[in-house]
Amino acid sequence: MPPSDRRAARRQEILAATRRLFDERGVRDAQIEDIAQAVGINRAIIYRHFSGKEELFAMTLVGYLDEVDAKLATAGGSSDGPSDRLVAIVHAFLDYGEEHPAFVDCAQALLRRRGDELMKEVSEDVMLGLGRAMSSCMAHLVSVLEDGTKEGVFDVPNPRLVANIFYTQALGVLNLATLRIAVSALDPGRPRIDPVSFDEVKDYVAQSACAMARGPASVR
Repeated sequence: MPPSDRRAARRQEILAATRRLFDERGVRDAQIEDIAQAVGINRAIIYRHFSGKEELFAMTLVGYLDEVDAKLATAGGSSDGPSDRLVAIVHAFLDYGEEHPAFVDCAQALLRRRGDELMKEVSEDVMLGLGRAMSSCMAHLVSVLEDGTKEGVFDVPNPRLVANIFYTQALGVLNLATLRIAVSALDPGRPRIDPVSFDEVKDYVAQSACAMARGPASVR
């Protein structure tokens, strides 16, 4: 096997091990030493293939996003009408996040970094790959927002910005999939904890997305 092929195969082996550990333990508990042990290599070898933990996480996130892309493509083609398509896409994204909490943790971990900081720690090729994966997922949202605006159902002058807002908001909401509780005030100074149905949260998020897409008039 040519050296370039061996290098590519080892890189994929490391990514596969990282993904398995993420899904089994979560992002916070997956350490470089654990990944190296799972592959059967020294941790120093990982740094021959990835510049650091952030780059390894970014490449692992690309794998998740490729799966999300396929889910959103199916959801977007399963309904007629912009509103129904948007609801289907939102539900599909939230369902995937609820089934894969490590995806949510990985995506949020990278979003917490400033863009200029991340660019210093992640190679240009990896950043381009991550950007392509994210934009491919968001393209399903952009398409339905553009179609809805053309049909007069939505009022979205900047579909790409709104798609980015939907993406980051949905990642935040997915924390409820883990907590499954809501906090409210029972009496002054006495918090109340109520159980949360994820299906209920999912429906509210879809309704909110449709309201945002319809424009300011729909929320007056």
